[in-house]
Amino acid sequence: MFAHNKRLQYTVRVNEPNPGLANLMLEQFGGPQGELAAACRYFTQALAEDDPGRKDMLFDIATEELSHLEVIGNIVVMLNKGAKGRMAEGVDSEGDLYRSITGAGNDSHLTQVLYGGGAPLVNSAGVPFTAAYVDTIGEPTADLRSNIAAEARAKIVYERLINLTDDPGVKEALGFLMTREIAHQKSFEKALYAIEPNFPPGKNQGDPRFASVYFNMSRGEGEMRGAWNQGEDWEFVTDRDQQAAVDGGDGDASVRLSAQEMELLKTAAARTASDPAADPMTGAELGLAGAAKRSKPH
Repeated sequence: MFAHNKRLQYTVRVNEPNPGLANLMLEQFGGPQGELAAACRYFTQALAEDDPGRKDMLFDIATEELSHLEVIGNIVVMLNKGAKGRMAEGVDSEGDLYRSITGAGNDSHLTQVLYGGGAPLVNSAGVPFTAAYVDTIGEPTADLRSNIAAEARAKIVYERLINLTDDPGVKEALGFLMTREIAHQKSFEKALYAIEPNFPPGKNQGDPRFASVYFNMSRGEGEMRGAWNQGEDWEFVTDRDQQAAVDGGDGDASVRLSAQEMELLKTAAARTASDPAADPMTGAELGLAGAAKRSKPH
């Protein structure tokens, strides 16, 4: 059961309207790194979680993300307040009103014209929210890693938004939301490390012949060695021949077919075969020849 408290988790104080900034804020409202995506991700994970500790944590964080969605939504609406009234009542001349909502080339018409100054579930480019943002796979050791990365990405978006505004109230609210991304990342990391073993994700350990091999596939200037590809944990393979058919086979693709299937396949291949000796005139060549004739001076 959900019960809504009308007091925000963090007080929103907007110094002055800014429709362009409001539009950018939608990235954290209906975007892939936004608060709704996070809430849906953790809520659906919690429903399927069998571990009581992780289930409780996921429900707590999912619910908090909804409160963050409310904070961001209020920032969007407050930033739109001034232009919303002018547009609704038509008190400005058309040119002045247009300049007030587009500013220095921003896309604030998205929230002003299409949504009346509200907070739509779209990103800053107007792309509608989609469940495709919820990248849950149902394996805790994989989902927790995804959650950690999601919190890290959201923190970076908040940093960028903070750098875009000089409004002290907006900066403070965004700073709070950014900080909560750090706290959630810590919780998810703790929960992941509490699972032993947690790597590799899932049950199967992988083929030991290939689990610690690093294939140096990209060759040329800029090659680097480090902990990710050198040391006792790694077999470094740079020879091209050793990078192919590593299973010991011939490296070709094959399938076992019945005699009838093989015969039909040969018939189809013969029917659609290309003649390597043929050199037919093409429509493109005819067009080029005609263009050349037309371009010649008379």
